[in-house]
Amino acid sequence: MLELITAPAPHVIAMRVSGCITADELQHGIDAIEQAKQTHDKISLYTEVDNLRWMTGTALVRDIGYGLTQFGRLHHFHRAAVVADQQWLRTIATVENQLFKSLEIRPFTPAERETAMKWVCELPNKGTSQEENAPGQTG
Repeated sequence: MLELITAPAPHVIAMRVSGCITADELQHGIDAIEQAKQTHDKISLYTEVDNLRWMTGTALVRDIGYGLTQFGRLHHFHRAAVVADQQWLRTIATVENQLFKSLEIRPFTPAERETAMKWVCELPNKGTSQEENAPGQTG
């Protein structure tokens, strides 16, 4: 299941994922991202992962397809917080942070939900490096 949750900042798309994600649920998330990109120069993503099993085949194809279309548009994204209990998901977020230099991606544990939300809600500070703004990583 993928459900959108309320974020305290309008440029943040927040969602909770668990169980198995369907193509329709994924499309709902994609639509929210695309709508936010129309009204904000930079958007951030907050994702809580709770007992995620996988996606349906159609959802996986749609996710990969959408992801590929975003490579040339990463300048629209500021930060992504991944809140997960599973270490392997936090490791993937850490690796993605190294791969996508224009987007800050940080892993957080469920106990750090509030810290993750505060971090992802911060807007870009011109003239300040990303490292100065980022809290300590967990892992």
